[in-house]
Amino acid sequence: MTKEEIRLLESHTRRKHWKRWGPYLSERAWGTVREDYSADGNPWAYFPHEHARSRVYRWNEGGLAGICDRHQLICFALGLWNQRDPILKERVFGLNGNEGNHGEDVKEYYFYLDSTPTHSYMKYLYKYPQAAFPYQHLVDENRRRGRDQPEYELLDTGVFDEDRYFDVFVEYAKADVEDILIKISATNRGPDPARLHLLPTVWFRNTWSWGGTEPRPDLRHVPGAIEMNHSTYGSRWLYYEGSPEPLFTENETNTKRLFGVENRFLCVKDGIDDYVVQGAREAVSPEPVGTKAALHYQREIGSGQTVTLRLRFTDADLPGVKRSAFADFDGLFALRRSEADEFYTTIIPSDLSPDAQNVMRQGFAGLLWSKQYYHYVVKRWLEGDLDNPPPPQERLNGRNHDWPHLYNEDVISMPDKWEYPRYAAWDLAFHCVALALGCQFCQGTTDPHVA
Repeated sequence: MTKEEIRLLESHTRRKHWKRWGPYLSERAWGTVREDYSADGNPWAYFPHEHARSRVYRWNEGGLAGICDRHQLICFALGLWNQRDPILKERVFGLNGNEGNHGEDVKEYYFYLDSTPTHSYMKYLYKYPQAAFPYQHLVDENRRRGRDQPEYELLDTGVFDEDRYFDVFVEYAKADVEDILIKISATNRGPDPARLHLLPTVWFRNTWSWGGTEPRPDLRHVPGAIEMNHSTYGSRWLYYEGSPEPLFTENETNTKRLFGVENRFLCVKDGIDDYVVQGAREAVSPEPVGTKAALHYQREIGSGQTVTLRLRFTDADLPGVKRSAFADFDGLFALRRSEADEFYTTIIPSDLSPDAQNVMRQGFAGLLWSKQYYHYVVKRWLEGDLDNPPPPQERLNGRNHDWPHLYNEDVISMPDKWEYPRYAAWDLAFHCVALALGCQFCQGTTDPHVA
């Protein structure tokens, strides 16, 4: 058996929980049905992209190239800023169903390059323009076009002209079940030097604001790391190299910006965005504590050059911090990559051309990266949460009112983590067929009843 097959067997028999952490974080959570508490059942208008940086989600989280645990209590993702965008790039952007001339459509370029079934090794690519991201222009032009015209894509706007963009690679390698190495590499493809802000970000999904007894977790800065303390997982640390600026805030809604009501907290969800982009010092916590934190790196990258950040997310309180956290980093990364290669030689036919083998491997990567956390309790969603304003009465006879029995908290497979996460035969069934083609690939067992 390959090393990955051994991990799959350990996971299947519950000896080691290799799948506890994975790419279960959606590329976007705004505009989804679960976050819609409107009277007319229009999730696009109720929770638009414009609200996403400032408003806390009730049912799930979203982020760029992110990972989380299978219950999405602790999340990690990447923020970027090119010094021209009006906001941080923390999540993918797209058009809602009323804006696109062919309906909803993501307007970004990101690629799932590799993943093993246990997510022991994963690789992701995001292409970030160096010019200002044309949010409004994409909306206006697509809205102007009719159904008989092609969609207006990000490439059509000219922001990638002369290759003025960054290739941002995010890689993960599991040293063990609770020990994840993170490598972020940014390459300047343009002809001139360009400055890039990179913000590896960790936060807690807000589970404490909905009228229950969930204790509030906390993040704090310690030498060389961000320490996370959660009642379910205990302590975790995100170790880092270099001298980034640690920024802390709270994963709480900015009610002042959105609704004109004074905030209950000094710092809120978009505080890091306001500090980096607007220079608002008061937007981040004066003390290095909170429920959301980012490590702010600034790098001037020459034409054709690459900068790399190394981090380690682990439950181990490593002595000596940087020295011990990164001593075996490159060797472990190389080992997990070679194990991924070894595993796929047992899956992908050797008589295929190298190009066809790469296409097949990236196809598997797309399936595996597109798993996401799906939490939905319809009765609670219809009736509202304790100690929170009740939803409009119209909802009791609206969408999903005849599904009050549904209580779901699981990881499901989607065609793309931009897509609506929901129970849809053309999404879930097709993925199940693709994954079930190889029982051993899915579960680490040749028993067809298991798959």
